[in-house]
Amino acid sequence: MFKTKSGDEFFVIDGHLHLWDASPENQANKYGAGFISCFYDYHRNLSPPDYVWEQSLFEKYGPERMLKDVFIDGYVDMGIFQPTYLKDFYKNGFNTTEQNSWLKVRYPERWILNGSWDPRDGEAGLEYLESLVHRFGIRGVKLYTAEWKGNSRGWKLTDPWAMRYLEKCQQLGVKNIHVHKGPTIWPLNRDAFDVADIDEVATAFTDLNFIVEHCGLPRLEDFCWIATQERNVYGGLAVVMPFIHSRPRYFAEVLANLLWWVGADKLLFASDYAIWHPRWIVEKFMAFELPDDIQKEFGVSFTLDVKKKILGENAARIYGIDINVRKKELAGDAVAAMR
Repeated sequence: MFKTKSGDEFFVIDGHLHLWDASPENQANKYGAGFISCFYDYHRNLSPPDYVWEQSLFEKYGPERMLKDVFIDGYVDMGIFQPTYLKDFYKNGFNTTEQNSWLKVRYPERWILNGSWDPRDGEAGLEYLESLVHRFGIRGVKLYTAEWKGNSRGWKLTDPWAMRYLEKCQQLGVKNIHVHKGPTIWPLNRDAFDVADIDEVATAFTDLNFIVEHCGLPRLEDFCWIATQERNVYGGLAVVMPFIHSRPRYFAEVLANLLWWVGADKLLFASDYAIWHPRWIVEKFMAFELPDDIQKEFGVSFTLDVKKKILGENAARIYGIDINVRKKELAGDAVAAMR
């Protein structure tokens, strides 16, 4: 919970969190080592100096450290786990639903546990998706269209098997489809993260919400044109957020475009932990004001009501969370006692 000096409370749902193991022991090859090194470059170059970790900690920080950083120090009230399997790069997977479930089981009201699927897994993958619903009650999935699998270097949401998986999500009530459509990570292919396939599936599956993680950066304009015409397309602000520190003018321009095109009701806060720590992001976000010339050009304002929507209300709406009820449920839990 973030509280202003005037006493206003902001319920924070961090929409993009990972509990990964990229330790050398889990790296399957040079690609596993290179992938986490690319992540670390983002972390090191875009974080305030006080929040830069040693690479060995960054590779594997563990659930206890995550709990402290996110909930005790980071103002976050609830977090959404977004898995990334990468089993061609990591022996036991990079950040799987099963890994993330360790914290979900122990602090169930604090976490939304999402699953994942890959259409290249065929029928077996459909069975796995169904098992995730039965075992963990997942309500969302995180998709990584550039993930390598054997000789394949990526896939599209419009592929025939991907359409079958989306149909299965619809049948199972897995309504929130988070899709990584952002910067490339070595050695993945940049074009495999293109946002164009969002357009067709959002029209075909109007009962599903498509949360475009990272708002398509560096394809912001393409994302905005799609999201403004598709009512069920949202923007996840992971990767957008750290520019609030390293390039605040650029952050202001991106944010103004998103507010003008997409609207404050369809943007979800995300830190992308452990790439970045939520504490400094939330503090800078709450203190941030759009420059006067940008406000004038776009005709948008960044009010406390807008910040409240982005920080938690929008995610709560699409995941069916009553914030007032959840506040009471969380007031006496183990995390509240730690605080």
